[in-house]
Amino acid sequence: MPQPLSSKERALFSQVVKNYETKQYKKGLKAAEQILRKVPNHGDTQAMKALISNAQGNSDEAFALAKVALKNDMKSHVCWHVYGLLYRSQKNFEEAIKAYKFALKLEPESAQIQRDLALLQVQMRDYQGYIQSRKSMLQSKPGLRSNWTALAIAQHLSGELGDAERTLTTYEETLKSPPPKTDAEHAEAVLYKNTIIAELGETERALDHLDAVSKNTFDRTSVMEMRAAYLLKLGKKQEAEKAYRALLVRNADYREYYEGLERALGLDKTDHQALKELYDSFAEQDPRGDAPRRIPLDFLDDDAFREATGTYLQRMLNKGIPSIFQNIKALYVNPDKRVRIQHICEGFENEKTAPQVNGSAEKEGNEKSSLFERSTLYFLAQHFNYHRSRDLTKAMEYIDKAIELSPESVDFHMTKARILKHHGNITKAAEVMEKARTLDDRDRYINTKAAKYQLRNDDNETALKTMSVFTRNETAGGPLGDLHDMQCVWYITEDGESYLRQRKVGLALKRFTSILNIFEIWQEDQFDFHSFSLRKGQIRAYIEMIRWEDHLREHPYFSRVAISATKAYLLLHDFPALAHGTSLHSTNGLTNGNSSSKENSAARKKAEKKARKDAQKQEQIVAEKKDAKKTAGVGPDGEPKKEDKDPLGEGLAQTTEPLKEAMKFLIPLLESCPENLEAQHVGFEVYIRRKKYVLALRCLLAGLRISPQPDNPRSHLQLLSLQTTISNLPTPLSPAISEILTSSLSTYFPSETPNPTALNDTFLSQHRQSSPQHLIAGLQARQLLDPASKAQNCKEIGGVLELETLDLKDAVAGLDLLREWNAGEEDVGKYVVQARKLFPQANAFAEGEEGRRREKAEEKVGTTDGVK
Repeated sequence: MPQPLSSKERALFSQVVKNYETKQYKKGLKAAEQILRKVPNHGDTQAMKALISNAQGNSDEAFALAKVALKNDMKSHVCWHVYGLLYRSQKNFEEAIKAYKFALKLEPESAQIQRDLALLQVQMRDYQGYIQSRKSMLQSKPGLRSNWTALAIAQHLSGELGDAERTLTTYEETLKSPPPKTDAEHAEAVLYKNTIIAELGETERALDHLDAVSKNTFDRTSVMEMRAAYLLKLGKKQEAEKAYRALLVRNADYREYYEGLERALGLDKTDHQALKELYDSFAEQDPRGDAPRRIPLDFLDDDAFREATGTYLQRMLNKGIPSIFQNIKALYVNPDKRVRIQHICEGFENEKTAPQVNGSAEKEGNEKSSLFERSTLYFLAQHFNYHRSRDLTKAMEYIDKAIELSPESVDFHMTKARILKHHGNITKAAEVMEKARTLDDRDRYINTKAAKYQLRNDDNETALKTMSVFTRNETAGGPLGDLHDMQCVWYITEDGESYLRQRKVGLALKRFTSILNIFEIWQEDQFDFHSFSLRKGQIRAYIEMIRWEDHLREHPYFSRVAISATKAYLLLHDFPALAHGTSLHSTNGLTNGNSSSKENSAARKKAEKKARKDAQKQEQIVAEKKDAKKTAGVGPDGEPKKEDKDPLGEGLAQTTEPLKEAMKFLIPLLESCPENLEAQHVGFEVYIRRKKYVLALRCLLAGLRISPQPDNPRSHLQLLSLQTTISNLPTPLSPAISEILTSSLSTYFPSETPNPTALNDTFLSQHRQSSPQHLIAGLQARQLLDPASKAQNCKEIGGVLELETLDLKDAVAGLDLLREWNAGEEDVGKYVVQARKLFPQANAFAEGEEGRRREKAEEKVGTTDGVK
């Protein structure tokens, strides 16, 4: 039974609650201890003490104390509420909801418990429970508009659109007088109601309602857009035309308005003449506008395209617009247009077309001519650097000419760095990008690009120093700590991938785990907006935010990090010595084909010595950071920040179950990105190593569905791997599992008795010339099925370098495969020499120490930079 408190203790208890809410935890603990000295088994005080302890980071102690509080007073809503708050802090939302519901049974009128329960339900997307909670809150306080709006939101999110509209209408009918025109919350609510009517499919009624309320709304652009869309959907094309023309007056460069106007006018996409006349009329009205001049290039062809493109390009090049290529490159999907654009610009460059004048304007004319020439050279350099029209030799020639005319141009040097990157010379590319940064050291964009290229060159310390120019370096943890605080996802991702290339798996996993935590923080940040959006009345933005959060982990950076982290754990499983800093080459005996055994031994010793020095340096840095945290590691609430006990990620790397740890990345990856082929491939590799053959089969079939054979050589290799694995199991599988695997795999084998070797021989004979990926997959499969074929495979891998579709990434993949097979020095050396002829600037095939240092760094060449 609960023990009653005297008036003095009751006042102290109120002080405890106040101290917790104001984050004065030490005072709160002191007051709680004072009460418990008088009333040792007071459950509510014990619960509040547990809550304060949890806020101080003592979660185990807090849970133990909360259980004691519940034992002392099982019928206290405060104890159950606190128990729910503790579970919520541990992200165990299901248990938190149970505790909240029990507390609510004991105190049905508690607004705070109702609010916490409702927020957790919408966070968990329990919309039916959220509706019930909001109905209870509405019944307790029907005079608050936010309660009505919140119920409508709950019904809307659960798909009950009719109920949501009726809820908003009912509130409007209870108003004794119309809200003032300055009531922004009401103006937003009526527009929200209008979107619900439109989602019901009642477009005519939505249009009537919008016309009735539009005068009292503040978001005029949204009203005009909604009205134009409704008119177009209803077939009222004349009115829709007027509406879209009015929108184009407000924003003449918004492409969607032009598309709406085309539909309103009933113009056929094949009627190029009519479309051209429409856009010419807008170009005459707006001499400075870009869209009416650029859009016709999408549908024009032949001579009309050549004429319009020549005029457009000359206009933009005369102005020296740096982004002209970014605006044009979408046309390159059409080979004919790509060739015509190239001929036009080469003509400009050959003729040096520019206005020529006499008299006092001669100097100005010369300046314009020089600007035009530089812009043309810059455009052509980007054109030949682009993956659809790539000729890196020409690209380098043009960019060198441009730099000669304008040595101080940041853009020109950045493009030269990109060209070098595509050559495979990432070391030189990083140097040129750094030079571009020094030309304008106050530009944040070029600063980040320089740091990115330094990370691609695996120069992590220099990259962090570069980033420190724009970070708060006094933050606990220095520049890297500030980048984590600012959730700089791109940098942390690149840093992790760099460490993974260097096989510093601990640091790589440390960075990838930070990204995983950032995405969890973004998901948890919804809690604040569930109540904030209602207070501010920003309902439509809130609905968009909820729908965006539902697809949060579909973000490209999440899939990229999850795949890289899973690969890191696969490496730890296959090569456990990596967890202790041993290099991959020393674990499997791989050697470099350019060197003798003696040289390899010396190089390995040198690498190990460098690794020891790096480890000592990292330890020294960590020690210095620890000393700095003693004085600087204080948060905004005055409490010390949590110390990172594993700054090098050693604990992550030294896990005894790397495949189990990989699941925290793999499960959300496969759930959120089921159409990502690479995700299915790494999922297969994890599951087959975990002996989860049905799950491996599921990933294999998903990969084949996304990219059917024969366009999916990786899945061909995995198909044979799965068949071979289950055929050679020491103990048979259960009949049910065996039946699932057999029936599914039989689809891909022509005979009743699966013959992986015959299937792979057929694959190689049919697709040897298809692409480097097909040849590599076929040879990998042959090596898997017949290890004795190693000599033949090492010889045939050189065929990769003879294929027309070869690129640098494929060439490096072939070299990596030779090393994976422990190929002889002669085979590796022959491959490297041949590859060097094709890619003379590539670091991966460079002679001497530089080639050995960069042998893994080219894996990411040309994959994530803005221009391929």
